[in-house]
Amino acid sequence: MGYGRKGRGRGAASARVLVAGLMLCAGGLLAAPAAHAATGGCEGDLVRTLPLPTGEVRVYKSRTKACAVTVAHDPGRRRAMAVSIQPRGGVPVRDAGQFTRYAGPVAVGAITRCVYVKGSIEAGSVDSGWILC
Repeated sequence: MGYGRKGRGRGAASARVLVAGLMLCAGGLLAAPAAHAATGGCEGDLVRTLPLPTGEVRVYKSRTKACAVTVAHDPGRRRAMAVSIQPRGGVPVRDAGQFTRYAGPVAVGAITRCVYVKGSIEAGSVDSGWILC
């Protein structure tokens, strides 16, 4: 069976399907960081915001976990940032280093336990005390 024009056969059709599929996948990959960045990678609902001079520490709670992330108000330049979360009776989980946007996320299992959250950006620091009890 002949096709009137060159390049309009089965190979060209499958190439178009492949390109369309790749574009859909790339679109999904490009959209994922925006959703991820909105929560800093934490699951659950935003339950507390702890202000810092140049940013904030956000605390999220899902059904099974508590999560925290330190977020800079003006992302771009590298600076010392840290975040930690500790369940009552447990060990703290910490992320610290030189970051441009945020430190974390750090999460712990905290179904019915209180958590203690600390965060810092450069010289400014904040802690929550025991919360989510």
